[in-house]
Amino acid sequence: MKTRKILLVLALSLGVFATSCSNDDNEGETIVPIQGKYNLRQTGIINPINGQEELVNAPQNQEGCPGDYLDLRLSNTAVMGDYQGTQCTLTETTGTYVRSHNDLTITVGNVSTTSDIMNLTNKELKIKNKVTGVITVYSR
Repeated sequence: MKTRKILLVLALSLGVFATSCSNDDNEGETIVPIQGKYNLRQTGIINPINGQEELVNAPQNQEGCPGDYLDLRLSNTAVMGDYQGTQCTLTETTGTYVRSHNDLTITVGNVSTTSDIMNLTNKELKIKNKVTGVITVYSR
């Protein structure tokens, strides 16, 4: 009777172990779809002295206007919305984007910027520019 219990526990343990160790791991890459409209929320840097993020409310957002945004569409079109002035005039800039693993490259005209995707959830996109190190946080 004791042997049966031990074998049952062993079989269950092996079953749990076998199902948790599959070869379809995503190697740290997020699997949330990147398409969607993101509202600009914060910008900042990583402090070189203490290694901590220093984020502030995005100064690009015009006070009294809706926040600027980034719209990543299924067609790989990137639309950046920028509200300016007392009339909250919207200027949209259109380009393309490519996601490769945890890199996001946005191209407008002949200018491309590549960022590391630091966090991507159903509620947030946080990217860090590979050249400048500037962190940008968007919310859905």
